[in-house]
Amino acid sequence: MTAAIVGWAHTPFGKMDAETVESLIVRVAQDALAHAGIGAAEVDEIVLGHFGAGFSAQEFTAGLVLQASPDLRFKPATRVENACATGSAAVHQALKSIAAGAAKFVLVVGVEQMTKTPGPEIGRNLLRASYLPEDGDTPAGFAGVFGKIAAAYFQRHGDKSDALAAIAAKNHRNGVSNPYAQMRKDFGFDFCRQESEKNPFVAGPLKRTDCSLVSDGAAALVIAAGEVAAEMPRAVSFRATAHAQDFLPMSKRDILKFEGCGEAWRRALGKAGITLDDLSFVETHDCFTIAELIEYEAMGLAPEGQGARAILEGWTAKEGRLPVNPSGGLKAKGHPIGATGVSMHVLTAMQLSGEAGEMQIPGATLGGIFNMGGAAVANYVSILERTR
Repeated sequence: MTAAIVGWAHTPFGKMDAETVESLIVRVAQDALAHAGIGAAEVDEIVLGHFGAGFSAQEFTAGLVLQASPDLRFKPATRVENACATGSAAVHQALKSIAAGAAKFVLVVGVEQMTKTPGPEIGRNLLRASYLPEDGDTPAGFAGVFGKIAAAYFQRHGDKSDALAAIAAKNHRNGVSNPYAQMRKDFGFDFCRQESEKNPFVAGPLKRTDCSLVSDGAAALVIAAGEVAAEMPRAVSFRATAHAQDFLPMSKRDILKFEGCGEAWRRALGKAGITLDDLSFVETHDCFTIAELIEYEAMGLAPEGQGARAILEGWTAKEGRLPVNPSGGLKAKGHPIGATGVSMHVLTAMQLSGEAGEMQIPGATLGGIFNMGGAAVANYVSILERTR
């Protein structure tokens, strides 16, 4: 057995005024250890995913995980960051420590608190995940960056407003069943499709329902070495992982192809010895609906320029050929930057363990995860399977 997830925890995502970065970290760290059934003294290493970039006055946050238990004192603790893929960067770092034989149990925590930051600052903070010499003055911040991507996609492949609205509607419909989701409301296709006072255009062809939410929240995993996981009550193994980093400037690549995403999927599927058709579901990074649409093409679900077919013909619905974002995705669940990648792994592990409640995909055996930082710059794929 390869390294495996043996325990997890997840807060609700949303506006959490009574919480702090510290309290969120402590909460999920304690809960994940309890869920795994191990004591803090058994942890060999801690990895914290926390984007920060202005959201937190408290920097140097890796040490905050030790607040969860005095038995964590003197454990190695490191904070990692890779924009919106920070959570997956933390997961992959844990796997490297286990593969190197440096740890048997690693506690991985992802956290962000965004809602206490004033709106204009949120936009500036998020824009730091773009290439500032080219995109630093983009109106509407990071939404503006993806608005330009959507407009360029429409110019090349035709107006795909119906497809974007269908993606938003699907993910909000799925999010109703997710107890951790920030927005548990089925808006329906018509609301997502039409501009209105409650759903105005935000950037280019993107409306409010095309954009993920500003969120607070945390998630945590206990990852164990294979020989240890084999003795645990539950184990969801990493069949394969891949990380492909692309150029930061969009001018150096064809941004409508998400080539780093495609490369990460090809590597991971190759390592796993499977095809996309073998997956039971995928949790993918829908920071904006146009991202999910292009990701259909990058992962190989649809040919270039034909991603709209995947959503409009029902392929990615919960009961479809390849369910995508049965959790509701970032669109409904929320997107607390540092927590997102860890959350994706938690929700995938829940599915594969048959513990996803109303979100459950019947008979799920293999789950794929794609988490990206920036505009397809940091690209992480994990393929998970249940082994216990």
